[in-house]
Amino acid sequence: MQNIFLDHNSTTPLDKLAYQEMIPFLEQNFGNPSSIHGFGRAARVKIDESREIIAQALGIHPREFVFTSGGTESDNFAILGVALSRQSTGKHIITCQIEHPAILNPCKALESQGFSVDYLPVDSRGILDLERLKSAIKDDTILISIQHANSEIGTIHDIEKIGQIAKENGILFHTDAVQTFGKLPLNLEKMPVDLASVSSHKLYGPKGVGGLFIKRGTSPLFPILNGGNQEFKRRGGTENVAGIAGFGKAAELACSELENNANHMSQLKKRLIQHTSEKLDELELFGDLEKQLPNTVNLGFKGVRGEDLLIALDIAGFAVSTGSACSSGSQLPSHVLSAIKVPLELVDSSIRISLGRDNTTEEIDKFGVKLVELVNEMRANSRKGVN
Repeated sequence: MQNIFLDHNSTTPLDKLAYQEMIPFLEQNFGNPSSIHGFGRAARVKIDESREIIAQALGIHPREFVFTSGGTESDNFAILGVALSRQSTGKHIITCQIEHPAILNPCKALESQGFSVDYLPVDSRGILDLERLKSAIKDDTILISIQHANSEIGTIHDIEKIGQIAKENGILFHTDAVQTFGKLPLNLEKMPVDLASVSSHKLYGPKGVGGLFIKRGTSPLFPILNGGNQEFKRRGGTENVAGIAGFGKAAELACSELENNANHMSQLKKRLIQHTSEKLDELELFGDLEKQLPNTVNLGFKGVRGEDLLIALDIAGFAVSTGSACSSGSQLPSHVLSAIKVPLELVDSSIRISLGRDNTTEEIDKFGVKLVELVNEMRANSRKGVN
């Protein structure tokens, strides 16, 4: 059976060179990087080297980057860290309805502690109204957190303009860049961003490691992990040395081939959209096709249940998704598609295809043929009343 992975926004396969970079720190160089003996010094050197590589890829100073356990911890550190350190000056936060749960749930937790949060709506493409953002700002607003790109529909927000609004009002600005680091050019030093979350396993690195950019001059964040003095006294806990080594190599590789990979995935995406559009009627494409990640397609098929289609595709050897992997198991419809006012019938019919750098034209053609076949079959069965 063919085994074709088309769910790269959920995770990516570990790059072989990143894996090779990890092996010495799983075997012989296993020391604690806080130890002063040779084993510890070897681990510390690798952490410093990886931090330098990632910082260069992001256009920042190495001391502006804190290693974490992944995107979720980075988002929590940004949201909770700012809120708990600045609550004496204000307790109002602005975010967006289509944010990842790693943003929405910390915000909800803060609401139970007396903070107020505005969850701004978006239009049918997933775009934020900047005038509405401006009008939401209050005297006690301490943080604006808007994702760089959405994982389900791929819509890219105008971080430059949003950050400028925050800067003009003296408000910290955080962006979740988990889906864009390694896919889009990022120079955080030149962007009006104070905090940015990234993750290793979204760019062919290992799971369980990520980071938070904290711009120089930003007042200290309240630590959400209290322990030792690791990560410049900002995040306690022994660092995941092997994971960090793999993250550094993966970031180096992803950014060195960023333009080629983006063009490749964009061409595959156009091919898939063209094929399905020509072969299927009552097909909906969600998101903003002009301002969208080069690898992401979210499709809705009238008369088809997305979960049934996902399972049928899986049996046929194609891995896709019905939304954020972090929301799997939820019985609720996609909060992203609901926020862009997609009718419930189409929300339930949607699947997300997220392409990777190693996908081929042949794979996309095979997938397109099988997708059309299954949709037509399910629609025919539905008309006949067959479950």
